[in-house]
Amino acid sequence: MTTAAAIAGILWLALTAYAVLAGADFGGGVWDLLASGPRAAGQRRAVAEAMGPVWEANHVWLIFMITGLFTAFPTAFGKLALALYLPFTIAMTGIVLRGAAFAFRGHARGAVEPLSAWGVVFGSASVVTPFFLGTAAASVATGQVDSWPTPYGLLVGAFAVAICAYLAATYLVVETEGTPLEADFRRRAVGAGLASGVLGLLTLALAPALAPTLFHSLTGRGLALLVLALINGPAAAWAVWRSRPRLARLAVVAQVICVLWAWAAGQWPYLLPPTTTIDAAAAPSGTLNAMLVVVAIGMALLLPSLWLLFRVFKKAEASGPRPAA
Repeated sequence: MTTAAAIAGILWLALTAYAVLAGADFGGGVWDLLASGPRAAGQRRAVAEAMGPVWEANHVWLIFMITGLFTAFPTAFGKLALALYLPFTIAMTGIVLRGAAFAFRGHARGAVEPLSAWGVVFGSASVVTPFFLGTAAASVATGQVDSWPTPYGLLVGAFAVAICAYLAATYLVVETEGTPLEADFRRRAVGAGLASGVLGLLTLALAPALAPTLFHSLTGRGLALLVLALINGPAAAWAVWRSRPRLARLAVVAQVICVLWAWAAGQWPYLLPPTTTIDAAAAPSGTLNAMLVVVAIGMALLLPSLWLLFRVFKKAEASGPRPAA
């Protein structure tokens, strides 16, 4: 494996972490916007307490991925920045707006009143951001970076929103386990799971006609992981339906990982299919070697810090009162 390939793998790991962690935060905004029924206030409180003071830390993976791509693959970064300027700008604006709205509404304290203007901003930005990131990802995966937006990309954007909502709902089932809110979020997880499953199968069914490059990737090198995702999907739905919260959370996370890595394996060795390979887009070897050293040192500091952050705040939440019904 070349140094460029190793760095590409590290950046994809960062993308996976961002999808699994920040994706659930986006989904939490969806459920905050759609909170309803007699326990709507409790639902919003559960979302706020689950995100709490750790949601900002999840964006470290996005920042790392962007700076890493700029450093290690500058030509590819330049092409993506120009071709996908609009969806990236909208997504970044959404990230800023949802963070500001969450903070202004109380930063996880007292954010349970009937839907306010800041709540609408928070929820709406939580839908807009993964949607446009999904459309941009579809442009890369289908080899149509210069043709954004495409009908297929819009479908993938909807799938991205649904999978974020699915992640969030299963996380919240675990967070509210043993309270009446558990049933609320389990119903939402079932609905989001069905929606993401239908959209996922639809994107796969339409790929031969609308995204042949992606279809050949998924049914080539990515086939094993694609099959695993197709098998794991019903298993995750069963765990949600049968009220196995922790198993469901693990299965839904595995679903996201399988989908992302099926894409990565199928697209290999291209960074921007169908012409730009990882090695062709790489920076000089001196830059790549220096980046590996910096990443090793940085991760030695970052990973224990993130572990401590989550452990401290999740332990504090566990020792406090459970979300009210």
